[in-house]
Amino acid sequence: MVMLLTLDMGNTNVLMGVFDGERPVCTARAHTAHWRAADEWAVLLREILSLYGVAPNQISGAIVSSVATAATDALRDGMELMFGARPIIVGPGVKTGLDIVIDNPAQLGSDMVCNAVAALSRVEGDIIIFDMGTATTMSVLDGKGRFIGASIMPGLDTSLEALSAKTSQLPKISLDVTPARVVGSNTLDSMRSGAIFGTASMLDGMITRVEEEEGRAFTVFATGGLSGRIVPHMRRTARHEPFLLLDGLRLIYAKNTDV
Repeated sequence: MVMLLTLDMGNTNVLMGVFDGERPVCTARAHTAHWRAADEWAVLLREILSLYGVAPNQISGAIVSSVATAATDALRDGMELMFGARPIIVGPGVKTGLDIVIDNPAQLGSDMVCNAVAALSRVEGDIIIFDMGTATTMSVLDGKGRFIGASIMPGLDTSLEALSAKTSQLPKISLDVTPARVVGSNTLDSMRSGAIFGTASMLDGMITRVEEEEGRAFTVFATGGLSGRIVPHMRRTARHEPFLLLDGLRLIYAKNTDV
């Protein structure tokens, strides 16, 4: 069996996926840990793959999207150590098929490129993509498949960390419990309400504003590690696809190889 290794290195976490053709074999997460050396990445990736019964010699190719530029070289070298070939790093010179019409296309993050490529493979027409990680990004594509712009907002965890750090009486909280009501009757429920319902309302509002500004309806995707906590509480319909970016990496790899 010949398989493709895909990795998305964010500012906080690395999301990894292995594909057998179009079929995802496994997915896993690890901390980005900017201090890791190439050897450490090789060991970590080998151990994660072994958990899912994948041997390094089964990996035929690899592709990486990274916004953590300081750690990218070590990750790339670690992947080469692990399976003997350099991965494709999504960036200048890599074919994506995406028409980017913002002021400076070089400024567009590779994660947003990958999400857009995957979304365009699923639906036609106007598209909004929310990616919820350290930052929450909103990508906007028009009916011609062009990337026309974006919005960048503080991520859910980032906002909560800032709230706790900057206020003396508000604790750090987890979001493993959703409050029963928007109006909280204690501090923890009030903070969770603001985080979960407030974020859902923000996304609903951004969709409405984009549609009013552009004068048409959009298909909405939601992805990223925190999207599963928010999508069920949105009033607007959003397709929840937590591994959208990894599939975009798979598609971009195919565009740049004979696969």
